[in-house]
Amino acid sequence: MSKPVKLALFLFFCGGFVVPAGAEDAEIANAGAAPTTAGALEYGLNLGSAFGAGLVIIGAAYGISRIGAAAVESMSRQPEVAGNIQTAMIISAALIEGATFFALIVCMLFNYR
Repeated sequence: MSKPVKLALFLFFCGGFVVPAGAEDAEIANAGAAPTTAGALEYGLNLGSAFGAGLVIIGAAYGISRIGAAAVESMSRQPEVAGNIQTAMIISAALIEGATFFALIVCMLFNYR
């Protein structure tokens, strides 16, 4: 995949996280009042947590893809230890997934505090 396509996909997915985070509260929209400093702070927290969640997912996907690529290359070089390599790969991927879920929960807690 070329670099411009990767950048376009990244911006598309980040925009999908940011748009709902920037929505106004119904009370402010109905009252016609201007957003306050607290609203701007809440918007910044929502934007930061959405951006953090996107970075967490990108980092986890990159890490797991590197593990998979290295494991397949190792299995092709030494087929007799493929079972041990596969076990180590699955354990490493599970640990990365666990850290990813923890980071996503932290991002969600900051979003809905």
